[in-house]
Amino acid sequence: MKTLIRHGLTGAALAVSIAIATTSIAQAGTLTANIAFKGASQRAVWQQTFDAFKKAHPDIDVKVTFVDEEAYKVQLPGWLTTVSPDIVNWHNGERMAYYAKRGLFEDLTPDWNKNGWNAMYASTKESSTYNGKQYSAPTVYYAWGMFYRKDLFQKVGITAEPKTWQEFLDDCKKLKAAGIAPVAVAGRDAWTLAGWFDYLDLRINGNAFHQKLMAGDIAYTDPRVKKVYTAWKDLIDNKVFIDNSLSYDLDAVQPFLFQGKAAMMLMGTFITGGFPENIKPQMGFFQFPIIDSNVPTAEDGPVESLHIPSKAKNKADAHTFLAFAETPDISAQLAKGLGSLPANSKAPEPDDPISKIGFQILSQTKGGIAQFYDRDMTKEMADEGMKGMQQFVSDPTQLDAILAQLEATRKRIYKK
Repeated sequence: MKTLIRHGLTGAALAVSIAIATTSIAQAGTLTANIAFKGASQRAVWQQTFDAFKKAHPDIDVKVTFVDEEAYKVQLPGWLTTVSPDIVNWHNGERMAYYAKRGLFEDLTPDWNKNGWNAMYASTKESSTYNGKQYSAPTVYYAWGMFYRKDLFQKVGITAEPKTWQEFLDDCKKLKAAGIAPVAVAGRDAWTLAGWFDYLDLRINGNAFHQKLMAGDIAYTDPRVKKVYTAWKDLIDNKVFIDNSLSYDLDAVQPFLFQGKAAMMLMGTFITGGFPENIKPQMGFFQFPIIDSNVPTAEDGPVESLHIPSKAKNKADAHTFLAFAETPDISAQLAKGLGSLPANSKAPEPDDPISKIGFQILSQTKGGIAQFYDRDMTKEMADEGMKGMQQFVSDPTQLDAILAQLEATRKRIYKK
């Protein structure tokens, strides 16, 4: 104290110095976290998780700040480059890599090796990795696949879910012959079209090719890309999709399924909560059919994740929290509260029948898990790509011109 006074810190200035020092000591054992959420139930399950951690580690003070997801996206870059919390939640794939390559996320490879995550999170390891190192701790994900009306299948004599492309095409013919649109698609929401591109590319060319395309390393005029669009064009030409699909967003298109006007829809399992009670028993879910059996089967399974910012103050307790949050029971608890699937393959399977199928598909996939079109590539290219998909659906004869346009955009954005 005398030393401080000798250096001219007296009165109010001295009080401030003491307060700062005291605060620093008090916060030495404090874990800070900024968490994005959508809705009260998501906030509640995160709070429950941090409360359970605090109970297990009473020596660690926990301070959580909850931020609405849309505001969170805007604020995250500022936190990571200035005063960082110790824990943030975010997304795998390109969205993780964007910050990892800028040195803003801590390398979690030692955590993966020490905590057994390589086995428990094998299916999401690739999307957690940048430049050979893991920067993500996966929490939950949701499956994509084909929703369908069991009663409509039975009505037209379809006795089993189609597993191959030919079986799928044959089933579409039976549905059309009965006056039922085979597939509903909400083309007004361009991202729903991106789901179709993802799955056709994953089934025709595989995940390794798909990720190179997402990274801007493959030309859009490449014959393998055109092959994907040609398969898509065949579906459009054969009227597999509902008429005027670009007129409907996701909310507007779901009644086609509920009213029995369409039999199938490619979508993520997150929509199941909105199914009417009287329709739920008739809804089934199957894996997107295999087009080429020589291509390792990959899936879209967007992964939510936890990260330690590089500028975090309390990294020791942050690593302790990740080890706690990545256990099978906590993964299952988060998944239930977030309306998703546990990324941990050792977690108890969900009770909901469709979620259970999605969980099995994702945890057993051998060909890798993609993060979805607009999470696997830079935003500007994704936006242009999805705009091109809408143009393609509007007029498939313009395919070559659209691919040439996308290729010019790729060269401009990636400079490759």
